Amino acid sequence: MFILVNLKAYDCDPVAIAAAAADVSDDTDARVAVAPQTAEIARVAETGAETWAQHVDPVEHGSHTGSALAESVATAGARGTLLNHSERRLRLADIDSGVRAAERVGLDTVVCANNPAQVGAATALSPDMVAVEPPELIGTGTPVSHADPDVVREAVDAAEAVDSEVPVLCGAGISTGEDVAAAAELGSEGVLLASGVAKAEDPRAALAELVTTL
Repeated sequence: MFILVNLKAYDCDPVAIAAAAADVSDDTDARVAVAPQTAEIARVAETGAETWAQHVDPVEHGSHTGSALAESVATAGARGTLLNHSERRLRLADIDSGVRAAERVGLDTVVCANNPAQVGAATALSPDMVAVEPPELIGTGTPVSHADPDVVREAVDAAEAVDSEVPVLCGAGISTGEDVAAAAELGSEGVLLASGVAKAEDPRAALAELVTTL
């Protein structure tokens, strides 16, 4: 089971959370990764935690002020990147170019989608993984696996119909080990979450709780 913690721009200690993630990953069968702000990637990677970027731009070296260049993200220590998160939406052509930019430097990719139809379209771009995240549930503490389990089932089916080699992650509202287990039962091979760890009083305990059912 892959657990990807997106720290967004929350007021948290990314290094402490990354260290906890590395410990939990080492102590369990779970693969736990952390996606900090771009400026924190190098510090987070130094903890030994699997480190992801929150976004890369579909650009190459050149005149692109303010862009997150895939090469720079990889050099800083990232092993993968999110693309098309609901808070950083992209046009389909830019998602495709973002996936290609990540491939150029060996970054894994998770392309986020709102619904099963978008999951199918995203899968056609050949990312390493796709994630279904209904935006209305993000940050609510109500997981999609409980609020509307058919969304997860249909997302898994949509990806399978396009490319059976692309795993589906479940996002939005994940915060407990029970949520992770429910996502797995619906066919998800991992979860994408944020506030359940980043805003927790004890992020290490929150991470440990996520893997209790694995």
